[in-house]
Amino acid sequence: MTFDDSKWVWKNGEVIPWANATTHVSTHALHYGSGVFEGMRCYETTDGPAVFRLEAHLDRLYASAEVHGLEIPYSRHEMVAAVCEIVARNGFRSCYVRPICYLGSGSLGVHPGNNPVDVAILAWPWAPYLGAEGLEQGVRVTVSPWRKFQSRMMPTTAKACGQYLNSMLAVRDAVSRGFAEALLLDADDNLAEGSGENLFIVRDGQLVTNDERHSILLGITRDSVLQLARDLGYHVEIRALQLADLLSASEAFFTGTAAEVTPIREVDGTVIGQGARGPVTEEIQSVFFAATAGRDERYKNWLHPIDSKPAETEAELLQKVG
Repeated sequence: MTFDDSKWVWKNGEVIPWANATTHVSTHALHYGSGVFEGMRCYETTDGPAVFRLEAHLDRLYASAEVHGLEIPYSRHEMVAAVCEIVARNGFRSCYVRPICYLGSGSLGVHPGNNPVDVAILAWPWAPYLGAEGLEQGVRVTVSPWRKFQSRMMPTTAKACGQYLNSMLAVRDAVSRGFAEALLLDADDNLAEGSGENLFIVRDGQLVTNDERHSILLGITRDSVLQLARDLGYHVEIRALQLADLLSASEAFFTGTAAEVTPIREVDGTVIGQGARGPVTEEIQSVFFAATAGRDERYKNWLHPIDSKPAETEAELLQKVG
């Protein structure tokens, strides 16, 4: 991942140069993690660049903000336009997009009082999170010593900034021990999810996954894969997953905006299935990437096209921002 090609950021209603997108050290979110965010991808499609499931991501952003008492000072229509503008302004045909809404500078009491809500949208090129090689060959994962927090501690279905310290601890531990990713258990010893991905397993040619009862974030890619799998004729069972279920599965894979659909080939030295991407995972991957590329008419409504010609030229915008 690199920010080298990202020139512009949308912040609080304006497009500004990347280098100017700063925040004060007294920002509430810097001290307490008081913010919510989304991650979405823009893909190069047969009809030009388009954001995958933009509306669903924004629905979750507003829901996360409501749970954490943040009032986003922009309408959904304005946010849609802002996402499209920042992708087009940077000249990207495919990229990752990160809207973030957070409590800004005003007070550093734990109770935020009347701190303003700042909103920013970043975009940058980002290859598959667990590697292009991982998409084909699968990745090695480990069960983390860290547990996923449960909904009585924090709202697990909200995508909030501070909550990702839990994920950071887990993935740092995994990488330090030579693995690509961590798997977190919930408080009841069930499998929850990866540090930033949902989990699916394949048993007897059918799919099994868990849900919000098991401390997971309800992923947009997870939801997409559920529909794709059912459209392909697979039965999907949603229930608690034990570690034994994963270790005895014929296939397993992660889903997430960053990771897309990434097979799991090994868990703590135990090979999953044949130790490679299995046929069910490969078929779901194929249909998923056909959907994101606009090659499958059934899922065209999941794609929000980007107008690749911004209203202002770069010279005009530079003059405007000084």
